[in-house]
Amino acid sequence: MTTVGLPDSAVRESRERVRTAIRNAGFAFPSDRITVNLAPADLRKEGASFDLPIALGILIATGVVRGDGLGPFAVVGELALDGQIQAVRGALAVGLACRRRGIASLLVPRDNGVEATAVDGVRVYPTTTLREAVGLLNGDVAAPPPAAETAAEDTVDDLDFRDVRGQAHAKRALEIAAAGGHNVLLVGPPGGGKTMLARRLAGILPPPTRDEVIEVSAIWSVVGLLRRRGSLVTRRPFRAPHHTISVSGLIGGGSPPHPGEVTLAHRGVLFMDELPEFQQHVLESLRQPLEDGTVSIARASGVSDFPARFQLVAAANPCRRGCPSLDQCLCSPAERARYLGRLSRPLLDRIDLHVELPALTAEEYQAAAPGEESAAIRARVVTARDRQRERFGPKGPALNAEMTTRQVRRWCPPPPAAERLLGAAMNRLGLSARGHDRVLKVARTIADLAGTPAITAEHCAEAIQYRGLDRQWRG
Repeated sequence: MTTVGLPDSAVRESRERVRTAIRNAGFAFPSDRITVNLAPADLRKEGASFDLPIALGILIATGVVRGDGLGPFAVVGELALDGQIQAVRGALAVGLACRRRGIASLLVPRDNGVEATAVDGVRVYPTTTLREAVGLLNGDVAAPPPAAETAAEDTVDDLDFRDVRGQAHAKRALEIAAAGGHNVLLVGPPGGGKTMLARRLAGILPPPTRDEVIEVSAIWSVVGLLRRRGSLVTRRPFRAPHHTISVSGLIGGGSPPHPGEVTLAHRGVLFMDELPEFQQHVLESLRQPLEDGTVSIARASGVSDFPARFQLVAAANPCRRGCPSLDQCLCSPAERARYLGRLSRPLLDRIDLHVELPALTAEEYQAAAPGEESAAIRARVVTARDRQRERFGPKGPALNAEMTTRQVRRWCPPPPAAERLLGAAMNRLGLSARGHDRVLKVARTIADLAGTPAITAEHCAEAIQYRGLDRQWRG
């Protein structure tokens, strides 16, 4: 038995699993020479999901399986030596590919039945053993009922904005960020609430749509995380990589290319704590996904494109030592500027809101009343996003942060007073043209939260105050 078509070691080893599984399932394994051709021949094949297709192909060639009961069908599955069918990665992505290609039937392992059934227009047949798959194809076994989608994940979450005391300015900024899909950088001393606020941002985002659930679940299925969760990803992802992560781990890479954290955070939140502590080249690799919403990884075998439409929330201390306040800081002004200077101007240009969190005094902390609940904030965010969806239409961007330059000119015309403010900000803060447009996008979101059809000077003034770090690169 020979396998051709650029198989990796796992695919080459399938001949032993297939031979043993066929015999243990009660079928005769042919003594003839067998050649398994995996087409196209120039595409590398990897993984154990070819086991079940190879076994059924051999049984069809020997006449054990007629294969005419379902019409055109697709098969994925790993075989155990006793003929049991094990779960594989990417079953949901295979189902989506079947729908695109017009393949009506899909055989998958029983443990992958829930995710594959989520694809409309494809009849999914979850199977447990090789003998059951053969009986199903021959019509000897009745088709099992479709796998029922499991209940949504536990939505009980203790991360609520009501637990955050003080920091009203930061809460307002995060509400704006959630409403328009803007990126945020929180700067403040240790213990000021940066991480606490960032981890609560996902709680005020609207729940994902059905298409977004399928889109995100397909990514997690390919990576192999979906099986551990046991159901579809029904909540927006929240990823928080450590600052020692590599470019390959953050953006994706390898051979063949695999998705990174920015892709796993697709349609969700990517939280990067202690942002200046990340390696410089790792931070700079964020430019393309922040701008385009996709990641392109080029290798000798071709180019792989991964979706990366995430919302960046970053946190940073104002100095290297993490001093509690400016009055007690042991760092010189030059040291503080050099520490935050690790964040390049092109990267900061792509972060819409720069929020400075002051240290709370004991009196302020103890006297602060409980904050507003996340549910109330989320209701305003959903209303603002509904206004954006109505304004842009089905063919436009989903959020204000995704507007192109031409769309900014169309949907965000500033009045004369706002134009003067923006001109002064460009001169005093050193705003770039990209920064100018991002201020207008934030102003548009502020207007949506206020229910105002047009941008006003007050909206632009509030948006400009969130560009405080730009002055470090002035001149």
